[in-house]
Amino acid sequence: MLRVDIRDLQRGSAPTNGELDPDDPMFQGLGLDLLGNISIDGQLQGTSEGEYLWRGSVRMVVRGECRRCLAEVLEEIHIDVPAAVFSSDPEAADDPDFYPLPARPTSIDVSAVVREELALRVPSHFLLCRADCAGLCSQCGADLNAGPCACRTSAEPV
Repeated sequence: MLRVDIRDLQRGSAPTNGELDPDDPMFQGLGLDLLGNISIDGQLQGTSEGEYLWRGSVRMVVRGECRRCLAEVLEEIHIDVPAAVFSSDPEAADDPDFYPLPARPTSIDVSAVVREELALRVPSHFLLCRADCAGLCSQCGADLNAGPCACRTSAEPV
C-alpha cells in the first residue's frame, strides 16, 4: 500500500509496503523495460504540522542492452531513498526537495517518489553485461568478447 491515510500517522509511523506490476501506468514514459514486480518497502511518519517524511527502498529487475556489445542484460536494481519530504507549506511547493501536498491532506501517496527515483537512478542506457566487456569491433561488428576478430585494424600494416 503506497497511499497512507493521514489518520494512521497519528499513532506513529505507517508502513508503505507493496508490489507494483511493471505495466502499471505509473511507469509509462520512463523508457524502462521492467521485469517482474517492483517491490517497495518503507515507512512514512509525520515530522511537524503539515510535513511528513518517507524513507524506503525500491527493488526491481531491468532488462536492456549492454552499451558495448549489445547483448541482453538483466540487472537487479536496489534504490535506497533516505528521505523524501511531503509538505503542505505553500512556500515549499517550489522547492524540488519537497513533494507538495494540499493544505489539508487526507492521505499521502508515495508513488510519485518511487517514479522519480526510477527515472533518475535506473541506468537503462548505461548497462554493461560485465565490467570488462570488450564490445564490438568498430570495423566488422564482431563481438570481441568471443575473441579477436578476423578483420585488419588501421594500425596493422597491409
